[in-house]
Amino acid sequence: MTEITTNNHKPAVDGITIDCVFFGFNKESLEVLLVQHAQGESKGKWGLLGGWLQHDESADDAAQRILHELTGLEDIYLEQLKAFTNPKRVLERRVVTIGYYTLVNREDYNIKASLKVIEAKWYKINEIPELIFDHNEILDFSLLQLRNRVRQAPIGFNLLPEKFTLLQLMHLYEEILGIELDKSNFRRKILHMKLLTALDEKQQDVSHRAAKLYKFDDEMYKKLTEKGFNFEY
Repeated sequence: MTEITTNNHKPAVDGITIDCVFFGFNKESLEVLLVQHAQGESKGKWGLLGGWLQHDESADDAAQRILHELTGLEDIYLEQLKAFTNPKRVLERRVVTIGYYTLVNREDYNIKASLKVIEAKWYKINEIPELIFDHNEILDFSLLQLRNRVRQAPIGFNLLPEKFTLLQLMHLYEEILGIELDKSNFRRKILHMKLLTALDEKQQDVSHRAAKLYKFDDEMYKKLTEKGFNFEY
């Protein structure tokens, strides 16, 4: 099939990029990994993990390659957000970017900044600097998607210790949702879901009253992840 063109029409875009929002939880706070660029028009400025889509690769493959090139990480689950197509998102050029995001336990990964960036640094969600292009907008959109996902499927399996307290789980939800939860209400709702298995154990070596420990029920976690739920706060 031959494309139909008119004399005054130019190609829609000059290029396609990939930008990855890499969320991390570090026991206490939700953070995002940013890089300070070492070259090009954005040298010295902070942005998301990003790069150009190459001619011979899919968007998914490009996201994995870019992540590896900038941080040394491999085989990270990345979920596609959407295409960001504002014609003014990059000055003097028409560049469309495809956004991805993920959420990991920071302790599980050793980030090594590549020579393409000056520095790779974790920033708390409420301390994000001004980023290049529309990266603040992409970050805000991915955070909204993450919060919507938390309300529809369980989280915490790879973010919390194998054994944890209800308070630790609640704090995780509070960090991601950006709100303060009522302890008794959260306890009632989370236990009603049968998502947790109560252990005959309590915290060790704590200065306060030791709290009861729980773990996720593997089967119920898998079921709710596939089936989903409506967990309003």
